Amino acid sequence: MAALQRRFDSPEQEAFLGLWRTFDRLRALEDELFARYELTPQQYNALRLLRATQPGTLRTLDLAARLVSRAPDVTRMLDKLADRKLVDRQRSEANRREVHVSIAPAGVALLDELQEPLRECHSRQLGHLSREQLRDLTALLRAARLPHEDADSSWR
Repeated sequence: MAALQRRFDSPEQEAFLGLWRTFDRLRALEDELFARYELTPQQYNALRLLRATQPGTLRTLDLAARLVSRAPDVTRMLDKLADRKLVDRQRSEANRREVHVSIAPAGVALLDELQEPLRECHSRQLGHLSREQLRDLTALLRAARLPHEDADSSWR
């Protein structure tokens, strides 16, 4: 019998690869849902953040900082949402390089339409876990993430 081969170099590697694999499996369910609405997870997240600021606006840079994951080209993402009339943009009078973004009525309607299907998706993703397990998972994820968050991050 051949010696057992080590699958991981360290417990940290095992945890990281487990996290990565879990993200991949759970994200596939979400991608399937968003594809039905011709939306990416990043676009959904931007709309969700903009709805939370209603009736106000967010500067593009502030929106980018609040996204769950970094978007390489926030301007292009917002262009696509604006083309679909889901967001409105206005240049600042004080600084023409500064753009303020708000959610449009069609964006609010889309989020409203997505609310129940997304709740069902999250249930498919994690509904097999108990409330206690979900609290523990959330606490562990926060503990793993915290040293790597910016000091002013809303995820702290």
